[in-house]
Amino acid sequence: MTQVKPSCPSSTMGKKSRVKTQKSGSGASTAVSPKEMMNLISELLQKCSSAAPSAGKEWEEYLQIRGLVEKIRKKQKGMSIVFECTREDYFPDLMTWAQENGASCDSFTIANFGNEGFGLQATRDIKAEELFLWIPRKMLMTVESAQNSVLGPLYSQDRILQAMGNVTLALHLLCERANPVSLWLPYIRSLPQEYDTPLYYQQDEVQLLLGTQAVQDVLNQYKNTARQYAYFYKLTHPAASKLPLKDSFTFDDYRWAVSSVMTRQNQIPTEDGSRVTLALIPLWDMCNHTNGLITTGYNLEDDRCECVALQDYKENEQIYIFYGTRSNSEFVIHNGFFFQDNSHDRVKIKLGVSKSERLYAMKAEVLARAGIPASCVFALHCNEPPISAQLLAFLRVFCMTEGALALFEEKLTFSFISEELKDYLLGDHAINKIFTLGNSEFPVSWENEIKLWTFLETRAALLLKTYKTTSEEDRSMLEKPDLSLHSRVAIQLRLAEKQILEKAWASGRAKRLNFQKKLEEGAPLPRYEESDIALLENTNTDAKLPIILHKLEEVEEDGQAIQMEEHSLLLNGEKVMYGIGMEANKEPVQDETQEKVCKDANLPSDSIGNLKAKGQRDVADQSASQTEEIPKENSE
Repeated sequence: MTQVKPSCPSSTMGKKSRVKTQKSGSGASTAVSPKEMMNLISELLQKCSSAAPSAGKEWEEYLQIRGLVEKIRKKQKGMSIVFECTREDYFPDLMTWAQENGASCDSFTIANFGNEGFGLQATRDIKAEELFLWIPRKMLMTVESAQNSVLGPLYSQDRILQAMGNVTLALHLLCERANPVSLWLPYIRSLPQEYDTPLYYQQDEVQLLLGTQAVQDVLNQYKNTARQYAYFYKLTHPAASKLPLKDSFTFDDYRWAVSSVMTRQNQIPTEDGSRVTLALIPLWDMCNHTNGLITTGYNLEDDRCECVALQDYKENEQIYIFYGTRSNSEFVIHNGFFFQDNSHDRVKIKLGVSKSERLYAMKAEVLARAGIPASCVFALHCNEPPISAQLLAFLRVFCMTEGALALFEEKLTFSFISEELKDYLLGDHAINKIFTLGNSEFPVSWENEIKLWTFLETRAALLLKTYKTTSEEDRSMLEKPDLSLHSRVAIQLRLAEKQILEKAWASGRAKRLNFQKKLEEGAPLPRYEESDIALLENTNTDAKLPIILHKLEEVEEDGQAIQMEEHSLLLNGEKVMYGIGMEANKEPVQDETQEKVCKDANLPSDSIGNLKAKGQRDVADQSASQTEEIPKENSE
């Protein structure tokens, strides 16, 4: 795509205002040599498409990519399209447009809530579970509407757009922004002009995330966005030359579109209800997050997105929704905020049974019967207990010794193992024994419990040592009054990870001491009856969730791995389960070069555009996730 002075669409309703070309500091648009720009873009694309750097070189690669991007941004200064008025000036047009198109607007208004940014404010008392907001399909920006727009011809030819709905939405958003008579212009003008996602962080602010579990995803997010931008800038397909983006397509424009989609995209059923598609949902995406349950669904009969009240709201109170059980790392990376009171916060822990271990085959088989991979990424939770039933089951098998296995299956002898092992795995009651592995009521042995909690205690201590600062130093930094918003969020995230690890360490130590005492006292092991068997997917975590995700599947489509997630959508008033493939949290549609991950693992992956949708639930810590992509109004 070549760049020329951008067009300036104007408002078609309400207060008249026009889009203007942002001027450079000199007061005139910066002249840029097309050849020089194309050389920089080509260099950026090559750098972003190269093989993943070796371990420890990720930060160096990020600096090189960022350096190229900053050169491009400098030369593009003054070429981005911005609206003249402030975002708040366009809210009346947004409300009028929504009402004219059949949305419900009688129960709320848009208000500024300080540090939380803009949100919805009740204009009357609203009862819990009362339907107060609905948005008809014609107002939604979707992959389907993109296919029926000026972007359609390119979509039909470009496999990246076909594979990645979020990228399609980003370009759809940019094309409609440049269209002076776009149906969605009132919505687009109401979006933030900048975001607080890590794509907008300064280099020193990103550096504060080094050592955290979030940093790799942050670096990948930047790399993937830069690669996407360079790819579409260089695209020479005839359909690309007909897009309004040919007049202006800056990195800042694309970063804005990517962040708009990343913080707002959601999944809805297609018109015929046969599959799902990605959508931006105007007005509803103004709602801010709080703890609770998912209260939004899609009604196919009325063909609209519907939201019921999470709780009772008095007139003038802010109306919240629940984004899903996302960790603070996910909130920061994909939504641009840190949620202080996050009862679902967690950190990842990668575990695996060594293939060189003599008992590997036996352990892998027992784990497989329990539905757990022999190598996987689990999570340590901020609550007590710090581990789920599934992680408990894994650790019990992981820590089994030959003696422990003999205790668990009394007839096992390791001199003559074949028949006994077959009976242990395939016998009449073997499946029941396996299911007790995730139940804290029935230890394999006191020695096994001591070993697994000692392991957890030690692993948490080792992970804490990987951070360059202590919790006390982080708390001290947070007291500085001149700390930037992004720096504060980065340090808050860093501290939250450490606090989870500290709690896991303390819990492991306490439980180790408890089981050591039981062993010393010669306490009898609890014995189970058939009626006592608790399925592996138990636990308090599941009880808090409206819908339980049992597994995460991985399928192949057009040579790309797409992880399938189960989602709940409201169809004609009934909850149904959907298998949904999306480049969302977690995980994204992957590049052809992306390595496969275990189907239940919550592993970071590199994709062409790591644009994650909102709201993710970690259920029974497989570490599978269920996405409830809910937007966050966190722009100011």
